Amino acid sequence: MIRFEDVSVTYDGAAEPTVRGVDFEVPEGELVLLAGPSGVGKSTILGAVSGLVPHFTGGTLRGRVTVAGRDTRTHKPRELADVVGTVGQDPLSHFVTDTVEDELAYGMESLGLAPDVMRRRVEETLDLLGLADLRGRPIASLSGGQQQRVAIGSVLTPHPKALILDEPTSALDPAAAEEVLAVLQRLVHDLGTTVLMAEHRLERVIQYADQVAVLPAPGAPLHLGAPADMMAISPVYPPVVALGRLAGWSPLPLTVRDARRRSAGLREQLAPSAGSHPAALNATHPADSRAAVHNNPAPAADSRTAAHNSASSTDSRIAAHNTSAPPAGCRAAGTAPDPKRDSAPQARAGDASPTSAPTRRWLPFLRKHTATSNTRTPTPAPPAQVHALSVRRAQIQALHQVTLTITPGETIALMGRNGAGKSTLLNTLVGLLEPTTGTVRVGGRTPHRTPPPDLIRHVGLVPQEPRDLLYTDTVADECTAADRDAQAEPGTCRTLLSDLLPGIPDDTHPRDLSEGQRLTLALAVVLTARPPLLLLDEPTRGLDYAAKARLVTVLRSLATAGHAIVLATHDVELAAELAHRVVLLADGEVIADGPTADVVVSSPSFAPQVTKILAPQQWLTVAQVKEALS
Repeated sequence: MIRFEDVSVTYDGAAEPTVRGVDFEVPEGELVLLAGPSGVGKSTILGAVSGLVPHFTGGTLRGRVTVAGRDTRTHKPRELADVVGTVGQDPLSHFVTDTVEDELAYGMESLGLAPDVMRRRVEETLDLLGLADLRGRPIASLSGGQQQRVAIGSVLTPHPKALILDEPTSALDPAAAEEVLAVLQRLVHDLGTTVLMAEHRLERVIQYADQVAVLPAPGAPLHLGAPADMMAISPVYPPVVALGRLAGWSPLPLTVRDARRRSAGLREQLAPSAGSHPAALNATHPADSRAAVHNNPAPAADSRTAAHNSASSTDSRIAAHNTSAPPAGCRAAGTAPDPKRDSAPQARAGDASPTSAPTRRWLPFLRKHTATSNTRTPTPAPPAQVHALSVRRAQIQALHQVTLTITPGETIALMGRNGAGKSTLLNTLVGLLEPTTGTVRVGGRTPHRTPPPDLIRHVGLVPQEPRDLLYTDTVADECTAADRDAQAEPGTCRTLLSDLLPGIPDDTHPRDLSEGQRLTLALAVVLTARPPLLLLDEPTRGLDYAAKARLVTVLRSLATAGHAIVLATHDVELAAELAHRVVLLADGEVIADGPTADVVVSSPSFAPQVTKILAPQQWLTVAQVKEALS
């Protein structure tokens, strides 16, 4: 169905090809997963299938790519639309119409399908992807995850022979990701649809793949084979494979079920340590939780069109974005403070040293410019306090009676399904949204009434769409502007960027970066100001495991130095690795709040892979297991 014959792609101005000598075939009716680190050319390969590379992106393509017998060199994207459906990393750039139902029908209208066929397929797709309740909603009002499902649905309705998907689950909560992947598997098995997919969250998708294609490095040869064989040589692999490598299992397990069947011996080895491990101890102190019943079934997602009243470059660093994911919450209103839960958290066993190699180079600057000591002693004025916060937007109750105190040095993971209310809380904390009722204080200030040049010293937000923070023509100019806005030492932003993701050239335009590279640049821009409160909305979207590990190291160091960190994330592995506390949200209300081990271990949706494999022992990460065995 899809055939690459010695394909190399060189973009205009590049000294070397982005991909070189790619030669492989995707048979009809198979799902092939494209894996590799950030920036190795996965999106380029996907774009070559749809004809976007080089017809839209420019550059030179050598070799030959055919889809259903059509040569993409001589067929432009519009001439491949009936056989290839493509969903890129950014759903917003995919949309043509204003509402969900219209978007699902648009592709079929372009192909001239009969109205009765279009109506039937729209209804089928709404049910398949759980979008029926959103059919009349404006796309701009949806959360990031909801938009991603609409984008996937819009390419399913024309029934293409091949689907090309770039990070299709990156903005989805765990349950929604499983639903989408189950739909794709049904299309492959029942209809013979061919799927080529790139995805960094391999723990979600590896078990669905018939074959895995690994790109180990830029310009390196591509390797294609059975998933277990490829995971044995791949530089990127999910926690279940990392645990299999640690335990010496062969063949490597790809699913939690396979790993559990082999884990009896490992559990016996870990038994003496399990009772004294922090995760196990936390389990004896269950976090407070309460059932939440919300009147409104679909909380509003953040609008993509919020404007800030200031247009300076500093303002754009704070207020250029109102993300699409919904509100986030915190401890339910009226819940008494818990000193065990609210005090500054201590590092867990198995955590990497906060002064590991990449961080040591810039940690002296962090210590020099942070106002909080490394002991993380709570100060009289917490970085943020939220009391009885409610936010109503477009007739939707996005947040309801949220109360939260964020202490210095605390890392909180806000979790919940798409539309639960995570991003609305982050946007309220950074002043993009005004509370309907209740109060929000950040650094002793009311965010939506504080001028951006002042607010940037107290809180920084890395949004879901990082390009909203990037407005210059080169990476070097972005870093220079960030240093100037933050009044930091020259070179601070560039050093942070290199620590997070080495190899990004100074002269590259931000729009030419991969999604993961753009996200990393935006994170470096925000971190340059060293705000006491750092907010991140889906910070690992588009990042590979190595980049995520570097991110974790940097964020741990910031927390150790007293910075409070709040993550809105669907990445359960990140929450297990980094968060001291997890807050679960549903319909704008808090349904669980407590130490990470207490909350995630009891959740079938939000438990990390290691926890599921080694239950009833309560381990969270491979690093913890490795330390216990050493």
